[in-house]
Amino acid sequence: QVQLVESGGGLVQPGGSLRLSCAASGTIFSISAMGWYRQAPGKDRELVANIMTTGGQNYANSVKGRFTISRDNAKNAVYLQMNSLKPEDTAVYYCNAHIRVNPSNPYDRDYWGKGTLVTVSS
Repeated sequence: QVQLVESGGGLVQPGGSLRLSCAASGTIFSISAMGWYRQAPGKDRELVANIMTTGGQNYANSVKGRFTISRDNAKNAVYLQMNSLKPEDTAVYYCNAHIRVNPSNPYDRDYWGKGTLVTVSS
């Protein structure tokens, strides 16, 4: 079975930086897209950023220019460098990956981590 484990969350002051990490482990045939979502209290979960196997990236407008997503295919890992953090960035951040676990099944499916809390406050 596949597990995604996030790390790197915590408390940071406005203007500060954090780097989130996520590593996938278990039975993995291949991984295509990987990304980060977040959910603030009382709000819907939203896409923060994702990155394709080919390197193509997507960012929420609210984080463009401040956050950078990257991945290490050899480690089945994805990272999110967050700079110039704002109080409105406060949320639980979830790692997401489209993973093919069985070579007999040509389609990927979504896997989710349990989340890591990021709190931006003075």
